[in-house]
Amino acid sequence: MSGCPLQGISLSYVFTRPNGAPIEGATLTRHFNTLLRQAGLRRIRFHDLRHSAATLLLEQGVELVVIKELLGHAHIGVIATVYAHVRFHLQRDAIELLGHALRNPAEITGKPDGGDEPPLCATLVR
Repeated sequence: MSGCPLQGISLSYVFTRPNGAPIEGATLTRHFNTLLRQAGLRRIRFHDLRHSAATLLLEQGVELVVIKELLGHAHIGVIATVYAHVRFHLQRDAIELLGHALRNPAEITGKPDGGDEPPLCATLVR
């Protein structure tokens, strides 16, 4: 015995019955809709959770290739296309941060200077 706590357990399914058998899609959808109703949330497709997770990962700076692998897509182009709106938002935020840093170079980092790095300095560019 290898000592792995998951030894002998099928890792093929995300949602299973207590006996390890897969849950039918319609059953999962029915239970999911019941949970949404009980929580007072609007109805969404179960698949929308996958999209939400990918969007949140992207917004947290997770690389496209990692998200592609997590979602099981064969090509990164799918992720790049579907989540282009998120990437444009992140690019706009990055440009705003850069503009702020260029206007206020002393505020680039909130860390106190430990003496290891040369002091930051700025020059007006015309």
